Amino acid sequence: MKFRVFLILALLIFSSSCLQVARSESEPDPDVVETDGGDLGIVGEDIQDFGGGSFSPAPGVETICVFPKNPSKLVVAGEEGELLVGIKNEGGSSINVIAIQATVHLPFDHQYLVQNLSAQAFNNASVPPSAQASFPYIFAVSKFLQPGAFDLVGTIVYEIDQNPYQSTFYNGTIEVAEAGGLLSVESVFLFCLGIALLGLLGFWIRGQIKNFSKKTKRAPKVEVGTGTTDASMDEWLQGTAYTQSQSSKSKKKK
Repeated sequence: MKFRVFLILALLIFSSSCLQVARSESEPDPDVVETDGGDLGIVGEDIQDFGGGSFSPAPGVETICVFPKNPSKLVVAGEEGELLVGIKNEGGSSINVIAIQATVHLPFDHQYLVQNLSAQAFNNASVPPSAQASFPYIFAVSKFLQPGAFDLVGTIVYEIDQNPYQSTFYNGTIEVAEAGGLLSVESVFLFCLGIALLGLLGFWIRGQIKNFSKKTKRAPKVEVGTGTTDASMDEWLQGTAYTQSQSSKSKKKK
């Protein structure tokens, strides 16, 4: 019984480890969007890959990130999400915003890249000195990505006096949900696993109760008749009035 329970638990735990993380890239959005910085041409073709660069942030530049329609930061796999990147220029030269890009990582190990999201480039985006502006970033995680918590790292690439810089505007956790409803494959599996464990626990408790009831059954009572006496009773009655009366009765019968 114990070996069978252990084997079932081992199979259930092994099957839960088969959930894998998928990788894919989403397509950029070539639309033109109105922002606080004016008319920004969002380029969807021939975008330079800035992921290999190791630019440092420029002094006097501050960035901030806001999820305007999604304060809970819940991202549905395969569907587009939007965030706004705010940049403040406290320097003496204009900032030429080049692109916004982001990557998805495992929360416990940023060296493992789960997905490289598309870069979104701008061909007409500048922030004058002592000014601030916000820029949209449309992204979508892979529809094959398993639901759960992941880390999103977003950077904005810009130029000041023809020198490239980049600043990280967001480095935090997002929650990926499966499209098509609240129930996911993982949640259904966990529910079934809980039901199976409760069933096994019930069978084990039932077996223990049966074993305990067998051990605690009382032995059957044996009735002793009043018409016979044993030798130990005679020894107790020797020398008493009862034995004397019994001996006198036997003499009379003789």
